[in-house]
Amino acid sequence: MNLEELNAHFGLAGVLAFRQGAGGLIYADITAPAASARVYLQGAHLAAWQPKDQIPVIFMSRKSDMEAGKPIRGGVPIAFPWFAVDQKQDRLDGKPGPSHGFARLQDWTVAFAALAGEDLHLTMTLGPTEMSRKLGFDHFRLAFQLVLGRTLTMRLMVANDGDEPLVFEEALHTYFHVADVHEVSVSGLEPTSFIDKTDGMKVKPGAHAPLTFTGFTDRVYSNTAATCIIHDALAKRSITIEKAHSNTTVVFNPWRELPDMGPDEWHEMLCVETVNAGVNAITLEPGKTHTMEALVKVEAVKS
Repeated sequence: MNLEELNAHFGLAGVLAFRQGAGGLIYADITAPAASARVYLQGAHLAAWQPKDQIPVIFMSRKSDMEAGKPIRGGVPIAFPWFAVDQKQDRLDGKPGPSHGFARLQDWTVAFAALAGEDLHLTMTLGPTEMSRKLGFDHFRLAFQLVLGRTLTMRLMVANDGDEPLVFEEALHTYFHVADVHEVSVSGLEPTSFIDKTDGMKVKPGAHAPLTFTGFTDRVYSNTAATCIIHDALAKRSITIEKAHSNTTVVFNPWRELPDMGPDEWHEMLCVETVNAGVNAITLEPGKTHTMEALVKVEAVKS
């Protein structure tokens, strides 16, 4: 659908409008009673969520490439059907597929939008595309459900339409906005061992203490469904991430400038990701569906 058709079919006066932004990317501009938000059709990419009377909860790089077919830095990239680097080195033309898969690079289809009370419900879908078929994925369907209000619910549903089991990894690669990552801690992962991607993929024991940040962090915590809490002391708030049907949590901060992230922007972000990857990859039988969910809540904390 073009912009006119999207607004005619799904627009809600004063609440939901579709617009064309930088680089020609189309997005949903949401001003629900309880929250404002922005969702790009490319990647079904949540780029902003801000509950009423709160500062932004989602981080977006000001240097992100906002161009068709290029990954967006920040927000909530959806990784599918693999997480991080493609392990199949000769997937296409003797090379691996794109980092984090193809779902974040494709235009999704708006399937549903409605206001329920103070919350905006938005569903987007993705089926096989020319890119996915070239990469070997021709029998799947994805749906991404968002409930945008004082809390944020994200549900990623995968259906296997094929005759063989579908093996995949998935992630809601959420970038959270924090006042200063140096002053942030994360609780919920204290007893859990992790793969340290900054130290040769070594497996390290749980620290039995909240996670704090003093340098480049890229940790994969497997076999955990634990709720995590970001304690953002300077912003006087906590961000709670509850999850369902996710057994991997990834925590990431690059601790440096990136080509699509400014020299000081890494101070303002922390990824706590809802994932199924590695030993927690999903094997989905023919005709079955799998739903991974994250629920984000923000609470003020007295100083």
